[in-house]
Amino acid sequence: MRKDEIRKLRWNQVDLFEGVLTVGKSKTEAGTGRAIPLNAAARKALADWGNRFPDHKAEHYVFPWCESRIIDLTEPTKGWRIATCAVECPKCGLLQRPTKSCQNDKCKADMHDVKSPLAGLRFHDLRHTAITKLAESQASDQTIMAIAGHVSRQMLEHYSHVRMAAKRAALDSISTPLPDEQEGKGTADDKAGVHQNDNQIKKPRKQVGAKSLI
Repeated sequence: MRKDEIRKLRWNQVDLFEGVLTVGKSKTEAGTGRAIPLNAAARKALADWGNRFPDHKAEHYVFPWCESRIIDLTEPTKGWRIATCAVECPKCGLLQRPTKSCQNDKCKADMHDVKSPLAGLRFHDLRHTAITKLAESQASDQTIMAIAGHVSRQMLEHYSHVRMAAKRAALDSISTPLPDEQEGKGTADDKAGVHQNDNQIKKPRKQVGAKSLI
């Protein structure tokens, strides 16, 4: 899903019993209203997340606005920028924004060289990775476009970039073994038989007259 599709997701678009999520307004016409099946991990994550907001209603946002520890379920979050840059103090383990020294008054450890493991990650990279993995799993183009909401094949190719190794493996799976490959897998007796057949093939063939062909 795109960032805004997730950011503006409401609980009435999530059906945990059927395991289906329905996208609201999207960037493209093909993306709007598409149904995305939820795998087991996604269903559990959403169920656990929903339990953190026991008073949420169907029209409330799944990822609500939060600022200075104040949560407003009627407004969507602005994004996840802080989550992708947060760092953990190597001494006390406090999760915090990038800083020169730990914000824990009892710690104050040097944080100059501490970087987030998600540093440089763009939210859209997650969508790109998901579509690439779908393409590498040999899912059909129609399936990928139905999940991702693409309009054209050109956009699909822009995101998928299937590895050459995956393409080669797909073609190798439908190829017929070459005679040399079969010979390499045979026993010593089998190989002797192959060489004998080769000698027979190399013997000069008798000339066939036109009469015998008739």
